[in-house]
Amino acid sequence: MVTKIPILYIVVPCYNEELVIRGSAEQLRNKIEALINQKKIATESRILFVDDGSKDNTYQIMTELHKENSLYSVIKLSRNCGQQNAYMAGLSVAYKTADVTITIDVDLQDDINAIDKMLAEYMNGAEIVYGVRSSRKKDTLFKRMTAHAFYKLMIKMGVEVIYDHSEFRLLSKTALRALFEYQESNLFVRGIVPQLGFKTAKVASPRGKRQAGTTKYSPAKLLSVALEGIASFSTKPLSIIFWLGFLLNILGSTGFITTLTLMYTINLHFMWPLLSAMAWLTGIILLALGIIGFYLGKTYIETKHRPRYFIEETLD
Repeated sequence: MVTKIPILYIVVPCYNEELVIRGSAEQLRNKIEALINQKKIATESRILFVDDGSKDNTYQIMTELHKENSLYSVIKLSRNCGQQNAYMAGLSVAYKTADVTITIDVDLQDDINAIDKMLAEYMNGAEIVYGVRSSRKKDTLFKRMTAHAFYKLMIKMGVEVIYDHSEFRLLSKTALRALFEYQESNLFVRGIVPQLGFKTAKVASPRGKRQAGTTKYSPAKLLSVALEGIASFSTKPLSIIFWLGFLLNILGSTGFITTLTLMYTINLHFMWPLLSAMAWLTGIILLALGIIGFYLGKTYIETKHRPRYFIEETLD
C-alpha cells in the first residue's frame, strides 16, 4: 500500500487535434486541480501533451496553453512517429518526475472521472491499472463491430491483450522502468504491458462520444495495429502456413489421382481442372510468401536499432 501523495503526469498524445485540444485541456485541468485540492496527488502533477508532428495548429495551441497555466507541459516530436511512439516519448519525460502516469487519448472518449478510481487502486498497491470500456453504446455499430473483431482476432492469434482496453492506463514508476526495458522498434504497448507482471487492477467506465474532429483510427489503421501486434507477439500465422501447406499437399494428391481417373473413365479434358488448381495454389503460395515477407520485414527493421523518435522541444 502506498502512503506518499504521488506526483501524477497525465500523458496525452496529439496529432492534428486543433478542434478538440482546448476543450479536452480544460476538462483535464479541472480534474487535476480537483485531485490536488483533495490531496490525492501532489502539486507538482502535470498534464503532458505530446505533439506527434501535427500539420495543423495543434502545437501552437499547446504552447498557448503552457503559457496560460503551468499545469500544462508540452513536448514536440521532430516528425510524426505514430501513437505508440508518442506515448513512449511522453512517458520517458514523465518518468523523470512522476511517481505515477496515466495515458489517455485527447478525444477523452475514456471517462476522466475513472482517474479517481485508478489512483485509489494504485494507492492500494496496484502497479498497473487498466481502464476498460464497460459500454460502447455511443459508438457506431460499425465501430463496435470492428473493435470487438480486433480484440477477438488478437486473442485468437495468441496475443495477450486486455479485452476492451485501449491506451487508457495507469503505470507506476516501477512498471514504467520495466516497460522501458523493451527496446523493439515495432511497438505494441497494449501487448507489452500485460507481460510486465506486477499487481494489476481494472477500472470500468462507459466509452463517451468524441467532442469534435474525427478519429484517427480508420478500419485500415485498426487492421494495421492488429497486424503489428500479431507480428510482435505471435508466430501463429507461420504455423497456419505450415498446416495449410500440409493440407494442400493431401488435397492436391487426391485431386490429381481423381482427375486421372476421370480422364480415363469419362474422357474429362485435363486442362481445365489443372488450370483451376494452378490458379488456386498460386494464390495460396503468394499469400504465404506475403506473410513470411511481413515477418522478415519486421525483423529487418529491428536489426537496424534506429531511434523511435526525437524530441525537438520541451516546455515543462
